[in-house]
This record gives sequence, C-alpha cells and structure tokens, in this order.
Amino acid sequence: MTDTPIRPAFHPMHNGARTALPFSAEEYETRLDGLRYAMEEAGVTATVLTSMQNIAYYSGFLYCSFGRPYALVVTEDKAVTISAGIDAGQPWRRSATDSLTYTDWSRNNFWRAVAHVAGKGKVLGYEGDHLTLTQRDLAEEFLDPLAMLDMAPATMRQRMFKSPAEIALIREGARIADIGGYAIRAAIREGTREIDVAMAGRNAMELAIAEAFPDAEYRDTWVWFQSGLNTDGAHNPVTARKLAVGDILSLNTFPMISGYYTALERTLFLGEPDPAARKIWEANVAAHDLGMSLLKPGASCAGVTAGVNAFLAEQDLLQYRTFGYGHSFGVLSHYYGREAGLELREDIDTVLQPGMVISMEPMLTLPEGTPGAGGYREHDILIITEEGAENITGYPYGPEHNILG
Repeated sequence: MTDTPIRPAFHPMHNGARTALPFSAEEYETRLDGLRYAMEEAGVTATVLTSMQNIAYYSGFLYCSFGRPYALVVTEDKAVTISAGIDAGQPWRRSATDSLTYTDWSRNNFWRAVAHVAGKGKVLGYEGDHLTLTQRDLAEEFLDPLAMLDMAPATMRQRMFKSPAEIALIREGARIADIGGYAIRAAIREGTREIDVAMAGRNAMELAIAEAFPDAEYRDTWVWFQSGLNTDGAHNPVTARKLAVGDILSLNTFPMISGYYTALERTLFLGEPDPAARKIWEANVAAHDLGMSLLKPGASCAGVTAGVNAFLAEQDLLQYRTFGYGHSFGVLSHYYGREAGLELREDIDTVLQPGMVISMEPMLTLPEGTPGAGGYREHDILIITEEGAENITGYPYGPEHNILG
C-alpha cells in the first residue's frame, strides 16, 4: 500500500529560463521602490495587488484570470506573483519578480499562498477599486490584518507619470495604430462588411507588433470599425453591416503591446457628406484642434474641459457631447486598467505635468432623424513636455483627408 502523495497548497514553478520583458529589471525595481515609498508613508507592511494593470505594471506579468484570483504581494524586501497552476511556468518566465503557484487541491489555496508571503497580523494594503467583497472577506480570514488600507489611489498616481521607456513603447504603439488606420482605409468600399474592414486593420497591426517586438506576447489587439447608426457609441462592437455610399464611418484601432494600449480614432465618410453632416464634422475637428492646443503643463483637466465645452456651446452642439474629452495612457485595455485621475472631465482637477500621456478625443453624437445624424470622433495621443505637448499620432483627420470613394 502506497502513501497518499502530498498535495501542496502552493509551490514555486520555475519552469524554463526568464524571457525578455517589456522593460528592464531596473525599471521594475524603480516602480517597486515607488510603491514601497507609498506603503511606508501609509504605514502599510504588505500590499496585495490583484488587478491586471497593477500586477503587470510592477512585475511585467499580465495574467489571464478565467475566473481565478491572481496577486502580486509586495513587502519591504519581497515581491512575489501568486498565480494559478494552469499557467505553469509562464508567470515565472514573464515576471521581473519571484513567483508562487497555488494549486486547486483545496479551496482558497490562493489566500494561503498570499499569507505565506505577506504574513499575518500586518497592516495590509489592497486595491479598493478591484478587490471584491468576497475576496476581501477571505483576506481578513486568512491574513487577520491589523488594518486594511486602500493603496489603489497611490498606485494610480504613480502610473500617471510615464518613464522614458514607457513613452518609447507608447510612441511605437501610436505608430502601429496609424498602420492599422491606413489598412482600414484601404479596405473600405461599398458593400464591404464592417467585420472585414476591422480584420484588415487588426491583422496589419498584429504583424507590425510582431515585427517591432519579437520577444513579446501577442494578444488583445483589436479594431472597432463602425458605420451608419453604429457610430453613435464609441465602444459599439463590430457587426456584419455592409457599407453604403453616404455612410458616416468611425475608424478605431487599438494595438496592444505587453498590456500597453494606444489608439487611433477618426471620422470618415464613404462619399461626400451632406452639408449638415459636414458642418458638424468640421465643428468637432475645430473642437479637437482647440483641445489639443490647451494641453500643456500647468493646465488642469477641468480647465481644458471647460475650454472645449465653451466652444461647443457657442456652436450650439454641447448637448450632443458624448463623454469626457480624453484620458491617460499606459497599462490599459477595454477590460482592465484606468487612470481615472487623469481624464478630461469637469470633476477632475489634476494638473497636467511633464511625463503624462493623454488623449484629446471630442465626440458628438446626433440621433437618427437629426440633420447630420451619426457619431463624430477624432483621437490623438499627446505627451506632456516641459514646453507644451507633443502629438505622436500621425494619421490625418478632417474632411480634407477622410472622404472616400
């Protein structure tokens, strides 16, 4: 009779050699130093990060949850990713930190692994905008913290300021977004489905990413290409609608490079727009130009928003504004990440500073039955510098360039 094999709750899975990460080991250590400084100021002993954006930002590892919990546990002298067994050695190979793998032999082995690194009875940092109520209860049960403090605002503030290496990667993303835009433009013709146009742009970007970043992982690059009524929302999914002459079109490319998001968004028309549509399009382009001119160090997000609002109000178009005028860039996607403290909205007073990266993207939506009905949106990415702002988007905008057919 053989003994029952020991089934560990967690164990190291250091399978294979480390691979190239998006940034240097020194870059990740600098980021962790920044987090530890914030922890020291708050009196936090250990921080358990659970979001995709923060784990990727501080370790380099971008997880795929599929309903399982993941973490990066950071203490004064340790940083360890906690990953599910299904990932095997990939978290180790794709991380600048140490790693532990938890098993599913028993429920809540994830929290046993976290407790092994973080310790019990400590002042615990967590992400208040990500940790669910259920997981918070489990954290209290397994770690018995003296107190729990929300470290999400501090991590967001740190991520808002981009390093030179991050800015270099974002520049490449903007360049590749333009490649996708030109591929989409070439695919647009009467009778073509939205999905076919979208695939042309996505394929072009994925090939460009693989060429520029041969050591990266490739996932999540996408396109939203909308036409006609489908342009009314910025995040409307692609359909099989066929393009017709006279359609308003919305071109949106999103290359994803190691968790970093960039974007290109443009209004186009298939055939000459009618006078009402052209007037609205030109007004939105003017708002876009004005907004970009306002992005400079020392300007506040609310102040920039007020300036663009005033212009659209003069044009009697403010009631058609759809959302805020821009947002930060970095570790971000359509299903994770957001630096909500750096968005161009009335309720955000953040002052722009060198090293921040932000978009300008005014959008007007006029409902069906209104002259010029449709969604109009332009989007450029700007790096805030000591002198002003540098626009790193190259694809042209406006009626002079984007009336096709």
